[in-house]
Amino acid sequence: MKPAEFDKLARRHGISPTRPSPDNREVAISAETKRKILSALKIDVPGTADPATCALRPKPEAKKIARSFLPDFLSCTRVWGVSLQLYELRSARNWGIGDFEDLSDMADLAGSLGADFIGLTPLHAPFLADPDRCSPYEPSSRQHLNPLYIAVDRLPGFVCGPELERHLESLRQTDLVDYVGVAQIKLRVLRDLWPAWRQSSVIDDAYDPADFDAFITQGGNSLRLHALFECLSFSMVERGTGAGWQRWPADFQRFESAAVAEFEREHADDVLFHMWLQWLAHRQLMQAADRARKAGLRIGLYLDLAVGEAVDGSATWSEPDTYVSKATIGSPPDPFAVDGQDWHLAGYLPSAIAAGEMSPFRRMLSAAMRYAGAIRIDHAAALRRLFLVPLGSRPDGGAYVRYPADRLLQILAEVSAEHRCLVIGEDLGLIPKGLQDDLATAHILSYRILSYEQDEKGFKPADVYPALALACISTHDHQTLAGWWRGADIQARCDHGIVPPDLTKKHLEDRKRERRNLKAALKAAGVELPARLFQARASEETLRELTVSAYRFIARTPSLLAAVRLADLTDEKRPTNVPGTSDSYPNWKPKLSVLLADLMSSPLLKSVTAAMREERPRE
Repeated sequence: MKPAEFDKLARRHGISPTRPSPDNREVAISAETKRKILSALKIDVPGTADPATCALRPKPEAKKIARSFLPDFLSCTRVWGVSLQLYELRSARNWGIGDFEDLSDMADLAGSLGADFIGLTPLHAPFLADPDRCSPYEPSSRQHLNPLYIAVDRLPGFVCGPELERHLESLRQTDLVDYVGVAQIKLRVLRDLWPAWRQSSVIDDAYDPADFDAFITQGGNSLRLHALFECLSFSMVERGTGAGWQRWPADFQRFESAAVAEFEREHADDVLFHMWLQWLAHRQLMQAADRARKAGLRIGLYLDLAVGEAVDGSATWSEPDTYVSKATIGSPPDPFAVDGQDWHLAGYLPSAIAAGEMSPFRRMLSAAMRYAGAIRIDHAAALRRLFLVPLGSRPDGGAYVRYPADRLLQILAEVSAEHRCLVIGEDLGLIPKGLQDDLATAHILSYRILSYEQDEKGFKPADVYPALALACISTHDHQTLAGWWRGADIQARCDHGIVPPDLTKKHLEDRKRERRNLKAALKAAGVELPARLFQARASEETLRELTVSAYRFIARTPSLLAAVRLADLTDEKRPTNVPGTSDSYPNWKPKLSVLLADLMSSPLLKSVTAAMREERPRE
């Protein structure tokens, strides 16, 4: 194939000819990168393009963007809610990890405080056979739930003996979630309950066997294959090959193989057990969503969708023809990551993501929206493009690939209307030109974080935040506001070798300026500042006052939604996640320092939530 024809083929399949560089130049994509990306997209490079696969034509000049659902009440009021990680909740009854019963209790508390939603990091299915792979943003499957969140003590037939209670108490006392210990004890007890539940003649309305049968029918092949994957994953861990399918023997890497069929016949009860776990998680999450509505939360649960899935998980094993197979999702080089990033996540094929009446994208959205009044799309730029890094290449050897944005926005609109679920797009980082305007037209809320809302003049005034947005102070990837003020995020990046000492020194100097600018922005918004707020070494009490002031600022923005991070209210010193680390920090494991039952005794929680009610009264 001639170079001109080859380049034309690459463009036809949505491969951008250039990528950005850290110094804001456009770097040409090499022919080798294009060849690798085309192979990853399952395009036959030597031949001509098949018109049936060329779903990514240039957009027409005039277009009509479909609009996603917005609740009527948001036309005349602004609301607020609480954001948290479910696993971080402590309670006197959970099993060392926050669970769906804790979520229900949290909904009652949030409702009593005047909140309208609870925002959660993804509840996607993890690798049960390898529970320490605990990042909610690298799930095994986005279409299924995490059974570790099942409140086992709320299931019919459960009885807790003294020995079990001692074991559970030791799991509750840890400051980090012991995922291995939690998984072992929960799965052991659930396996004990499984045969008794199947044989029981007592009908429990919440756990009716007829509903389980309907759940299996509705779940279809997707549910069956996910349960089969879980069984195989446990079996392979016992053999020493690992939980992810890419390390399994070749005969087991294809779900349609004779070896897998024989395994399924021999383990039919185990497969059914893992379907039961999904059903239990489904029932309890539905109950939590119902509790949220009854508690007066007008939006209810706000669930997060990861941008991709593990390359060796249930999703890619069950639907290999749906995923990019020889490249992973990442990000091009930029000033904060000069080598670029490889997130090692599998993404949908552009040609498959929106294909068919029940497309993969539609099914993923429906799987979350059935429980939620709002969803957040992580890395919303993926609605238009993804940066794909070929396997074996460095991130700077990757390229942007276009996705069918108009069709994805249409599906979003349809599914959100069906489930009456509003949509938030995490539109941070490198955003394609015009995407934020398209998202606003589509009634998809922007995602505005206080520390990111700065320009050459300082922090942006509260009144310039967009109305179609969720405003917050920080997320799971950041320190609390008090930690940010102290520069704990900068120090953490230095301690873990993410940023060199000389750059750390510059960042600390920049933070002095940012602290001054934040004080100026709060003052300009008419927010009262702590009297002793002069330097990084402010007292704990002063920083608590600053937290209240900052939330007043966020509440005064025009943004329809404002999120209060629970970690701010409990004054956590340990961050949830330190981006750029893996083994050097226990990401996704720190628990809150306060029991759920004791939250109302926190003066900071009372002060911040009172401020939110004053600034955003119920109308």
